[in-house]
Amino acid sequence: MNEMDIKYLDETDQTSCTAWNYHGSGIGNLESLAAVFLRNFHQAYVSAKAEGLPEGYYYPLVHCGTSFGNYKEVRGYLLHSAELRERVKKILGKLDRLVDGKLLIPEEVVHYSEWVHVMRNEIANRQTIDCSHIRSTIHPACHVYKMVPQDAIYDDDILDGNRVAVSTGIMEALGTQVIDYSTWYDCCGFGFRHIISEREFTRSFAIDRKIRVAIDEAQSDVMIGHDTGCITTLDKNQWIGKADGKDVDLPVLADCQFAALACGAHPYKIVQSHWHASSTETLMEKMGIDWKAAKAEFEDYLKVVEAGQQENLYDPRRMITSGPGFKRIEG
Repeated sequence: MNEMDIKYLDETDQTSCTAWNYHGSGIGNLESLAAVFLRNFHQAYVSAKAEGLPEGYYYPLVHCGTSFGNYKEVRGYLLHSAELRERVKKILGKLDRLVDGKLLIPEEVVHYSEWVHVMRNEIANRQTIDCSHIRSTIHPACHVYKMVPQDAIYDDDILDGNRVAVSTGIMEALGTQVIDYSTWYDCCGFGFRHIISEREFTRSFAIDRKIRVAIDEAQSDVMIGHDTGCITTLDKNQWIGKADGKDVDLPVLADCQFAALACGAHPYKIVQSHWHASSTETLMEKMGIDWKAAKAEFEDYLKVVEAGQQENLYDPRRMITSGPGFKRIEG
């Protein structure tokens, strides 16, 4: 967005969607999910007030696939249940989160990968690295396209319309070879409740049903996802193969991370590849990126950060809360 000169708000006054609590533990309930959903969208609605802009100027791009699926599903419940709406209205009224005494229910819920998909050609116009020799595989997040499947984006020009278009679209626009594999439809292994109660199932599923298949069938150079939970599961569980004497090693990145790399972004300062457990260095070498030099630059930069002189791509003053009790930003 910085490169495209698109104004955006990276605000701190957003909360967890609470879906992890609901799906992972069963402690939450539908009223709490719906209340937090509408609270967050109300916050987005009023967020421009701190900048003197009209309400509704900003519209949320949801990053977490769990939040996205939860929001879309809960929105459907709200539309169909007057009883749920009334219960949630009482909660949000106490929080001063109503608009003219009414619930603010968004017409659409948008995932960031959908925005990337729409902007894929604009992004590709800024590409500086040839990716035509990179073999990529896609893991579509269950909560992005399975929970409300009728809203998922398909395109006849992308894998003949037989796969969800997001993530695949940007990888094709960047020129990679998108390779299909037999378990593309499977969950990453994260699941929800079983990652708490049956963690070894999650680990073995991620390796045997996803990573190993992508390596053996597609000879994949990278697996691309668009949800933090999926990427974490596929990325950080690869060590478990060593316990069985069957090492696997496949870089796992988000579609936006790969796009940033292809456009020449710094692998560590911008792409944040150091947070990954899989060997993103092997991918960077195949892309012709000198990751060793970039890592040395990053280590020097960390000393600058430690001294309190970090660079900012974003004015931190604009992260200020702009909900009830907001104060307008001056200067």
